This record gives sequence, structure tokens and C-alpha cells, in this order.
Amino acid sequence: MEVPIGSIDKELRKLWEQDDARTNASLMNFAVYSEAPGALEKNSRAIQTLTAEHACRALLIGIDRDAPEASIRAWITAHCHLSHGKKSVCCEQISFALTGKATGRLRNTVFAHLASDLPLIFWWQGELSPIFEDRLYSLVDRFVFDSSEWADPAGSFGKLVDAISGATRDLVVQDLAWTRSFQFRVSVAALFDDPLVLAALPEIDSVRIVHHPDHRGSALQMLAWLAVQGQWRDGMELDLAVARKSGNKEGFSFESQGGKAISAELVSDPESAPLGLVELSGGGVTVAVSREAGATHLMRTIEAAGHVVEAPGPVDPDDPAGLIGEQLARGGKNSLFQKILPRFRQFLER
Repeated sequence: MEVPIGSIDKELRKLWEQDDARTNASLMNFAVYSEAPGALEKNSRAIQTLTAEHACRALLIGIDRDAPEASIRAWITAHCHLSHGKKSVCCEQISFALTGKATGRLRNTVFAHLASDLPLIFWWQGELSPIFEDRLYSLVDRFVFDSSEWADPAGSFGKLVDAISGATRDLVVQDLAWTRSFQFRVSVAALFDDPLVLAALPEIDSVRIVHHPDHRGSALQMLAWLAVQGQWRDGMELDLAVARKSGNKEGFSFESQGGKAISAELVSDPESAPLGLVELSGGGVTVAVSREAGATHLMRTIEAAGHVVEAPGPVDPDDPAGLIGEQLARGGKNSLFQKILPRFRQFLER
């Protein structure tokens, strides 16, 4: 229901007093920010799903920065889920619709309703706008975004790195483009548990990654992970005249610790899943992790002379809310993403 800005806390207390059977649960503050029209309704549905597994106080923020008049409206919602078929466990949601210049109002009005002493997870949707500045991220514990939504990822990552280095607290950043590759990375690592594959690791000389055009960032992050974890040095630029002509391929070259040349090819395919294939070859062995668009599982494959193994594996969600849920369940400081970030930015800026 819509409530006056000055009466939000009072109306929330009245909401809980109406029914003793409800339990108010909250382990974190979870804010969702969007400048897209209709985002409040869409994000409210996402919160309804997320609160089934992750108790929180949710703050939904929708802003129309181009509106000529400044205004702010608020609504409160309780998302309730049955516990053992009886008592309902509920999470609070406060939705804010702002118009006009939002400087100061976002922090002073919206963030004044954070549940005290709980961490703040902030999910930023869309391009980084001027609202993204130190007065915002100085309050945030985990900053979640999806770089696949950015028109200029190289520039936006530059702003993000500046924010990390200038933050007065440890700011954990989480790119949903990176989260999309989690099960691929787990599967690639699992394939090298095979002794035959592990023995061929120093002989790897070819990498092929297929991705959807909207998810080039996930493919580049996957390549950065392979290069960093394998300690590959950058090699000479590949001659990709034919690949450039086709318009859907790009190439990279590396040198292994043992001095072996490694060529890598990224292929953009509109029929692919966000990540469709990660294939590594060398020493007579080929390992691959693949997924068809919309498939509910990955396929792990090992091919060598007289040795072929295929096994299914779990897949990451395609929708952003599902990815958020997976990341909240795992938690952590996301140190591996920080580790590959410099190499990934090098690839972006080529």
C-alpha cells in the first residue's frame, strides 16, 4: 500500500501488528536500483522469488531523472512464505519512486530506512549514471551489476575500479556476467581431475569459446580466468583477416609457462546460450564444456585416443534474479573476480 514518506516505519509496525502469526525475518538490506520505466513492478516480482530463500529488508528504487519536477512516493509490501505449512515468514519491501534531481534524496530519504546493523547488498540495473558516486557506494557492502547491459563496458569498469580503490570500506563487487560462467568454470576445473587430461595441461595450444552476442563480457572473463589461472603470458597478435571478414570471431594469442604458443578464438553466435562452448585442445586431448540455448544442463566432454567421456553438469540460471539468488547463497569476497579483473580489462580495451 502507498504510505506517506514520513510514516513508513509507523505503517510497517502496524502491518506486523495486524497478524501475530507472521514472523518478520531479515538477514540483510537488499536494495535494487533502476532508471528503467516499469522497473518497480518487475523488481517486486523478483523480490517475491528471492525472499523465499533469502530473508531481507528490500528497498526498490525507481528514478526518472529527466522529469522536470522533483517528487517522491513510497509503498510498503510484505512478501510472506509458509513455514511448515503454518506460520508465515515475511520480509519487508519498501518501494520508492523518485522523479527529477535525486542528489541527496536517495541517501537522505531512501537509505534512512535501512535496517540497522545489517549489511547492504546493492543491485544496480542498467548503465552507470551520475547517481553512482562515493556518497552512494560508501554505504554499500556488496555492489552487484550486470556488465552485459553496458554500452561502454571498458569505461564503466574504469569508474568501478576507481570506486573500489577510493572506497572507505571493503567494497565487494559482483558482475552477473561473471556469475553466468560459474558452472562452466567449475566444470572445466573438474575435467582436469582426470589424470590423462591433467598430464596434457602443459600441451594446451588451442582455446575456443562460443558465446551469444549479448554476452561477450562473460566470454572475455572466461578467457581471462583461463589465462590468469594458467599463468599464460600475452603473445603476438593473431592474423585474423578471414575471421575479421566473417565478423563474428576475434582472436588472442598467449604463451604458456613452458613457452608453448596458445591461440584462442571467441565466436559470437546468436543461436548460442550466453556461454555455449569452452573447448581446450592440446597433446592429443580435447576437453569441452558445452550448453545448448535454453538447456537445463551442461555437457562435459573428454576426447583422447581410446578415451571418450561424457557427463552432464549443472547450469547457471539465465535470468538475473536467479543469478542474484545463486550469488547470495554462495556469498564470499569474490576475490577470484578481483584477481582476473586487470586481465579482463586489458581484453576489453583492445
